[in-house]
Amino acid sequence: MLPRAVVAGVAVTTLLVASPTAVTAQPGGAGKPGPGLEQLDRGLVAVATADGVFLSWRLLGTEATGRSGAGLTGTDFSVYRDGRRIATVTDSTNYLDRAGTGTASYQVAAVVRGRTAARSAPAAPWAAGHRDLPLRRPADGVTPTGEAYTYSASDLSVGDVDGDGQYEYVVKWDPSNSKDVSQVGYTGEVFLDTYELDGTLLHRISLGVNIRAGAHYTQFLVYDFDGDGRAETMLKTAPGTKVTRYDRRGGIVSERFVTMPREDVRAGYAHTDDYRLTPEKYRQKLVDLFLGWHRHPEVLAGRWPATLEQAFGITPTYSYPLSRADAETLVDHFVDVYAPARSTRNALRAFQGFVVDGPEYLTVFDGATGRELQTIHYKPGRHDDGLMWGDYAMSRIEPANRVDRFLSGVAYLDGRHPSAIFARGYYTRATLVAYRWDGRRLREDWYVDSGWVPMSNPFNDGPHGREGTDPEYGTLTTQGAHSLSVADVDADGKQEIVYGGATIDDDGSLLYSSYGILPPGSANPGARAKVGHGDAMHVTDIDPARPGLEIFMVHEGASGAPYGYALRDAATGEVIYGGYTGVDTGRGMVGDVVPAEPGLETWATVVGGQPDGPGLRTADGDLLGTVIPGTNQSIRWAADMTTQIVNGAGEVTPSIDDWQRGRLLTADGTRTNNGTKGNPGLVADVLGDWREELLTRTVDSSAIRIHLSTELTDRKLYTLMHDPQYRVEVARQQTTYNQPSYPSFYLGSDIDWARVPLPGR
Repeated sequence: MLPRAVVAGVAVTTLLVASPTAVTAQPGGAGKPGPGLEQLDRGLVAVATADGVFLSWRLLGTEATGRSGAGLTGTDFSVYRDGRRIATVTDSTNYLDRAGTGTASYQVAAVVRGRTAARSAPAAPWAAGHRDLPLRRPADGVTPTGEAYTYSASDLSVGDVDGDGQYEYVVKWDPSNSKDVSQVGYTGEVFLDTYELDGTLLHRISLGVNIRAGAHYTQFLVYDFDGDGRAETMLKTAPGTKVTRYDRRGGIVSERFVTMPREDVRAGYAHTDDYRLTPEKYRQKLVDLFLGWHRHPEVLAGRWPATLEQAFGITPTYSYPLSRADAETLVDHFVDVYAPARSTRNALRAFQGFVVDGPEYLTVFDGATGRELQTIHYKPGRHDDGLMWGDYAMSRIEPANRVDRFLSGVAYLDGRHPSAIFARGYYTRATLVAYRWDGRRLREDWYVDSGWVPMSNPFNDGPHGREGTDPEYGTLTTQGAHSLSVADVDADGKQEIVYGGATIDDDGSLLYSSYGILPPGSANPGARAKVGHGDAMHVTDIDPARPGLEIFMVHEGASGAPYGYALRDAATGEVIYGGYTGVDTGRGMVGDVVPAEPGLETWATVVGGQPDGPGLRTADGDLLGTVIPGTNQSIRWAADMTTQIVNGAGEVTPSIDDWQRGRLLTADGTRTNNGTKGNPGLVADVLGDWREELLTRTVDSSAIRIHLSTELTDRKLYTLMHDPQYRVEVARQQTTYNQPSYPSFYLGSDIDWARVPLPGR
């Protein structure tokens, strides 16, 4: 399917969400932000350094009313030490007090047209160069098979849950036995905590035994969905999900399970249910499947073999409907003979710990109290344990793998109100649903479903790369990535969902699905193929010389994918440049790491090593060299608006490295998350000026450690959290394979200030 006709070559404009429907900045204050702009406080931070006390604070979006050659204008700032004004800052939002001491108290105040506003809350210097947010780690546990596990703080997000202008921190706790969806075994429960910056635990959501632990299972959104100034938390839940509320001293105030829909209560479901499969329960599921084979809709329609013997390629022996004894005999053949013959990794006798039955819910929680606001059925349901999803069709039989791939994000689909986006599946069936929370109930904006990928034999087929049965959305299959992005790609003031190799328009229609031609040396030279699935994707203005936004993505389709890496036009999906690798190109990144070159550089690497092909390239595709920076995570840390890289995975101490200057920070005593992915808990502009903070867990997960850049900068920009694309990107950063958050405009050392949108105008 060719891309839908769209208007190409137009400049990307600011979303309507950033328009000044509220009052603009007034003398004496920032004024009230317009729709979608959080009403944040000054975010003043003081850090003791060898040169004095470094101060950093926010310029709010509504306070930027003009531009100069060196930054944004509209508001200046007075700086106070111990109540006495010591400086006026006009060209940035940071200051170095060389005479400052660790015992001083600092404040700042906006100055607009010569009038000074109220001072900020006072800030005392961080003595250690960082700040720790104390955590309350969950107790260790033991699985039903006797395996002990412990907990580590993992991904986190932020939101102002109580409307005081300061962010609270939502931390996910993962057990040490977290699993990929293809890995067999039990996992511990997942917990989601909400903390004040001082470590006060407000509430804990225990997801229960019926939500498995792993990167693909638990995508949580923290956002002010109804515009009341207080963020909600929204995520997938199940029977057994419980909220525990605490008082200021840490004592338990209440414990309450989520509310089951009435039809589930009437059906006999209970919060004490445990749907985790044992090997015996899984065998019984197969027996039940085989007993009903003759009446499966795909069999009745003639699309699948009429008998299981045909499906397994063995001599016809049994009559249908099968007797229980015959079904059990066929199950034993499938588990002990057929599956191992397909792959030695198919040890289905050991299949356990997965959840393929029972209700699935989506719950909205009050961010401050943890109170359940609404629970509905998760859409779509799993349907089965993966048979229709192709989980039995490949050589590696992996029940519950493709069916349990989840994504989430936030999008301003109408340009003014945020909607929650939840996605299930992306290989052989791709689904997305958008909800609006109005403060009382969830309302569905739209639902997208590719339809099933047709298979001739669900036990022996290659469904990847085929199109689904839906006439509009069928091309979405295999295009999804291990994350998604949200951006206004067509400059209409409304945000779209960049779903890997395809994009969904703000109204839920398919904007485009990207294809390419397989080159010589590929699996099928000359054939037209989808750009396909990938592990990393980045959406922003990568090449400022081109109008609009770009998408840089890597692809793992190997010889069946037209590109291992490609830069695409975000408005049309057309490939600007790319390269065929013939292998799983598993990692990729963008950033201004070579400031002498215009635009953001792009780079990629393959699983197991670095190929000769991708290398480090300019924004327009010229090769700069085969040696590349890291690909775990990027961070805007430097004073000159270049991009730095966060390195360190597993038990390696995280660091921030500049491609030309070397190491800028070693985050001693902390660790990253997600195994080889090496993701910090969060990289986002949560405090201080426009630069991003590094949030990592301490080695023992007793705290989240917040590191702040103390390089003086003369670049004056509002907080990135007041750019609508960046803010929703922060909300989705925790999703599956964490990706950096990007603004809607070009952000690099050669920034053109005239093209920076002004949210307050």
